[in-house]
Amino acid sequence: MLQTSHRNPPIARDKAEEIARDVAIVNKIEAVPTLLEVLCETTEMRFAAVARVTESTWTACVVKDDIHFGLKSGDQLDLESTLCIESKRSNEPIFIEHASTDPRYCNHHTPKIYKIESYVSVPIVLANGRYFGNLCAFDPAPAKVAGPKIIGMFKRFAALIAMQLDSEMVRQQDKTALRDAHAANELREQFIAILGHDLRNPLQAVYSAGVLLEKRLTDPALQGVAGRIKVNVKRMSSLIDDILDFARARLGEGMGVKIAEVDDIDAGLHAVVREFQDGQPDRQIVANISVTRKVRCDLGRVQQVASNLIGNALKHGAPQSPVKVTARAENSEWVLTVWNAGEPIAPDSIDKICEPFWRQSTTGNREGLGLGLYICSQIVRAHHGTLSVTSSQESGTNFTARLPLDANHLHHDAGDGRTQ
Repeated sequence: MLQTSHRNPPIARDKAEEIARDVAIVNKIEAVPTLLEVLCETTEMRFAAVARVTESTWTACVVKDDIHFGLKSGDQLDLESTLCIESKRSNEPIFIEHASTDPRYCNHHTPKIYKIESYVSVPIVLANGRYFGNLCAFDPAPAKVAGPKIIGMFKRFAALIAMQLDSEMVRQQDKTALRDAHAANELREQFIAILGHDLRNPLQAVYSAGVLLEKRLTDPALQGVAGRIKVNVKRMSSLIDDILDFARARLGEGMGVKIAEVDDIDAGLHAVVREFQDGQPDRQIVANISVTRKVRCDLGRVQQVASNLIGNALKHGAPQSPVKVTARAENSEWVLTVWNAGEPIAPDSIDKICEPFWRQSTTGNREGLGLGLYICSQIVRAHHGTLSVTSSQESGTNFTARLPLDANHLHHDAGDGRTQ
């Protein structure tokens, strides 16, 4: 057996996990052992290997060793002791038939170190230009390897191995991407669970404490503090709802809608208007709601759309001007419109207003996350409806949601949303 004490541990510049990954990839290619067998049978050389070669390390990936040289998959040689590094640096193959009589290699250190006479090393270059390593073979005896057929066979086999490596690396990248997607999905589920459960529980406790304090305190100032606690808890709960809806809509689940037959959608919309009117008695809200027929929809989500649009109109509309809410049936659709006067939306912002985290630049009010209109658009989309807006100084700002009156087709398909 040839001496192999020349083997050194990996040089630090090549990471061990990268070397192990590349060795494993080559070992996954079923054709490589057969190719090495063919090379040895054709050339009568008794050692052949696919080696990973960088400027730092030489590593055996797959080995056919009939001379008991002592290398196995994962073993390394001193890089500068090999001819593969010279092949890499020149990006040219090396073919030696009889080293001791070859004018160029008779005094070269590699044949002397390894006591070999015949030697072949052909670069393996990937499609992206990366120099992966070498297809190499050698033997202590001379061998006829410099003929065009043998040279062509080695080059074609090296090219074939490169193609297989490219294909296997793509498969590995796909697997990694799939694992990352699963990990991201688990993280998303944890994120939603934390928002939906772990944050709501302490908020509910705070709200209950506020209710209790409001009942038991007699000092009007302290009662006011308790009331503000309740108001802020409701606002925080609303923000959590918005983030949950955003997470589900943007991270794959879509906007959930529970389609059912609603006998009196007018009452549901009037309830939303009353809530705002009670909360802001100094603002005028004019409601003209007259759908007057059964509608198949998710009432809670429809009320959420109305609430977001009315809240948006009150926030950005002229304080001295009323907000007008209209709902009516038109042919196969029912239409909800919310209008306000005031500073119009800039023309270059019209297409952006339903993007997440967008805020109207004409106001200094920075409350909320800027998700309300995005969530409205997703709810309307989940109902297979449309949401549009017009805005001008003369005509005011008008949001119009058009939803189908008959939503039977939403039982199993809600576009990019989900039905339950």
